[in-house]
Amino acid sequence: MINIAIDGYSACGKSTLAKAIASELDYRFIDTGAMYRAVTLYFIRQGVSLGVADEVAKSLGEIDIDFANVEGRNHTFLNGEDVEDEIRGMAVGQMVSPVAAISAVRRYIVPQQKKMGLKGGVVMDGRDIGTVVFPNAELKIFVTADMDIRVKRRLSELLEQGKQVTEAEVRANLLERDHIDSTRADSPLKQAEDAILLDNSKLSFQEFIDRGIALAKEKLNG
Repeated sequence: MINIAIDGYSACGKSTLAKAIASELDYRFIDTGAMYRAVTLYFIRQGVSLGVADEVAKSLGEIDIDFANVEGRNHTFLNGEDVEDEIRGMAVGQMVSPVAAISAVRRYIVPQQKKMGLKGGVVMDGRDIGTVVFPNAELKIFVTADMDIRVKRRLSELLEQGKQVTEAEVRANLLERDHIDSTRADSPLKQAEDAILLDNSKLSFQEFIDRGIALAKEKLNG
């Protein structure tokens, strides 16, 4: 079994592709974004000041993140509580990039992610999987898409979840996250040199999934 790293910007389809490949290969899917979102939710609830190192360190020591299958979906649990729906809201979405940029947070999460891939058979998506978490992954895919497409997709997702949000708010959030993710000092978002670029701007849902699965099977059979 191999490890597959899928990186890219928000709302490009990374998690959708990762889930599909994992399902096709019967591999384990790890949503690293959910891990950072769970930490962010805890910080919000506790009123943690991101610039106060002691507060951040203390809170990280109080956090336990786990995943479980709930009615066929991968759900995120924070200290035993199912927070899957709450971590997908705009409140968390607006804070997750600043939280993920904190070195102490990454030092807390990245070792856990590395451990998950020790035995192979993992499909993991995020911002630094191919460059930091799994630098030796047998297959690396970097997903991209035009901003207008990303805004429409994220807006649709949020509205389907019953979230009250405007297109302008979604666009501003994605632009801000892109900037923070790409310029942070600790493991910024960038395409690994050996990653395959997959542009999801003009592909249908099925075309996008089929291309990703084909890349995975080609690597396995090659």
